[in-house]
Amino acid sequence: MSLHTTGITHATGITLSSRLKRIADAAHAMLRGALDLALPPLCAACREPVDGKGLCPKCWSKLSFITRPYCERLGIPFVYDPGPGILSMEAIADPPSYNRARAAVRFDEISRALVHSLKYGDRLDLAPLMGRWISQAGRELLDEADALIPVPLHWRRLWARRFNQSAMLAVAISADSGVPVAAGALKRIKPTAQQVGLSRTERAANVQGAFRVSEEGKAAVTGRRLILVDDVLTSGATIDGCARALLRAGAANVDVLIFARVADPGRTSI
Repeated sequence: MSLHTTGITHATGITLSSRLKRIADAAHAMLRGALDLALPPLCAACREPVDGKGLCPKCWSKLSFITRPYCERLGIPFVYDPGPGILSMEAIADPPSYNRARAAVRFDEISRALVHSLKYGDRLDLAPLMGRWISQAGRELLDEADALIPVPLHWRRLWARRFNQSAMLAVAISADSGVPVAAGALKRIKPTAQQVGLSRTERAANVQGAFRVSEEGKAAVTGRRLILVDDVLTSGATIDGCARALLRAGAANVDVLIFARVADPGRTSI
C-alpha cells in the first residue's frame, strides 16, 4: 500500500469516527430529552415537578439561609445582633477543637429533605448546588485555606452507600472556590454506630478514637490550614473528633464548613 493510500485510509477513519461520535451524541441528547419528558425533574423536598434542578419556588421560599449575626466561633445564628466578635454561650462553655464553623442553612424540614435526597436518594445532582451555597457561607474561610478535608466514612459504610456525600460536597466546593480536596488524608478507622437518636454524650463516646490521619496523608495535613466538610452539624461530636485527629497530625488550623446546622445545639436528634 502506498504512503498516499495509507494517508487516505487514516483520514477516512478519522472522519468516520467523528461522524459516529456525532451520531452517538445526538442519540444521547434525544434519549435525555425523552427521559426528561417522561420523568420530569422533581423538587428535592416536596417531589413536585420543577423546571431545572433543586427546589420548587414554594420550598425555596422556606429554606432558611444563615447570615450574620451569628457566633463567630460556632456559626450559630443569633436572634439579635449582640455586636461584632461576640461568642455564643455554647462556644464559651464548651469550645470546640476547631477554630471556626460556618453553615449555609439551618437544619429544618427543607434542608433535611435536601440532605436525605443527596445521601439516601442518589440525588448526586444536588451536590453542586449545595456546594455553591456552602462556598458562599464560608468565603472568608476558603480565602485562607490550603485544602478541604471531607469527613470520611468507614470503608464498610462507603461500600454499602457507594459514595461519600461529604466528599461530593467537598468536590463541589473545590470547583467553586479553587481550594483543592485532600482526599484520603483523614481515615475513619473504627466503624461507628449511626449518630441519629444518640444523646450528646453518647455521640462523643461513639466517635472516640474513630479518626486518624494516614501516613500518606500527613504531607497534606502538617502545617496546613484545613477545612473539614460535612453535610450536617448537630452536636458537633463527629466534626470535633475529626478536628482533633488533624491537629494531632500537625495541622496549623482547622475550620469547618457544613451545609446545614442545628441552630439549637441542645437538639441532637435528626
